[in-house]
Amino acid sequence: MIGLIIIVVLISLGTVAFLNTERFGKHPADERLSRIRQSPNYVAGSFQNLNDTPMLTEGVGYSKVMYEFLFSAKPKEPTLKVPSVKTNLKTLDPTENVLIWMGHSTYFMQLDGKKILVDPVLSGNASPLSFTTKAYKGTDIYNTDDIPEIDYLFLSHDHWDHMDYNTLKQLDPKTKKVITGLGNGAHLERWGYNPTKIIEGDWYDTIHLDQGFVAHITPTRHFSGRGFKRAQTLWASFVLKTPSTSIYIGGDSGYGTHFKVIGEKHGPFDLAILENGQYDEKWKYIHMLPGEQFKAANDLKAQSILPVHSGKFTLANHDWDEPLKKITAENIQSEKKVITPMIGEQVNLNDSLQQFTHWWESKN
Repeated sequence: MIGLIIIVVLISLGTVAFLNTERFGKHPADERLSRIRQSPNYVAGSFQNLNDTPMLTEGVGYSKVMYEFLFSAKPKEPTLKVPSVKTNLKTLDPTENVLIWMGHSTYFMQLDGKKILVDPVLSGNASPLSFTTKAYKGTDIYNTDDIPEIDYLFLSHDHWDHMDYNTLKQLDPKTKKVITGLGNGAHLERWGYNPTKIIEGDWYDTIHLDQGFVAHITPTRHFSGRGFKRAQTLWASFVLKTPSTSIYIGGDSGYGTHFKVIGEKHGPFDLAILENGQYDEKWKYIHMLPGEQFKAANDLKAQSILPVHSGKFTLANHDWDEPLKKITAENIQSEKKVITPMIGEQVNLNDSLQQFTHWWESKN
């Protein structure tokens, strides 16, 4: 019995020590925490969604979800190398408005001469354990050496598949400004970022970045947390207005009334970048199900959709190519343009006639 107690104590101490390593970041404290407590979205010690948002659908238990994920679900992953094309980000024509998707929710944009990066995860996995949640073969073609100096780095929330410790540590010297939700600066400061370049805000805060460039921090229907304690930092989407374009940066979100409010406040949009993957009926409130992207785009008054949050990692029980198959099939009924580039393919945002192949087909 004493031996068992010792083993349990050692495991517990090891877990605590692991959770306190630098990669987990830091919870907000002091002046940052005081500001958070003044937010109308922070209630009873945690941030809250605008709509009631249970983590799991009614009638679904965590034990069932875990059992299915670990033992019974067999989501198909690509058996061949995922096709890609590597655009050189450092030699782009500075007069062109372009977007390069890097898989999952990471993408680079050049808009009116400014270089922008969103939720960069370039370390090959999306987990605190490097041997888990590995990127599919062929999807990790970019690393931090390929990234030019960044004017604006947007971080939607602190989950591992959006806020990657190794990537962000390496990008610090290249990053001029970070725009993110309340509390996330605590992680970045622990990782060496100078507080003067971190801009944190609450939902519907407005940030004047440079002449002609304005960002609005807007709601999503999701949650946050890098360890056991959730909702201590704010999850967000962003509205980015530049001299020539208006883009909605969606982050992670279940479908909700916030899309219509954002569309009324800040629409119309030339492009809405919306999550399209890692969904399940069992957690339908925190990730959009197939088809809801079109409802969200209509609410936002968006002309085009770039579906993201798929194509690189397996985080749900659907096949890896299902999100792209479904959104392209459903687009037959929609007047929206759905943009589906390969990883690394240059999207010319001013070219409404640019076409994209169904690159995911035959890569089963």
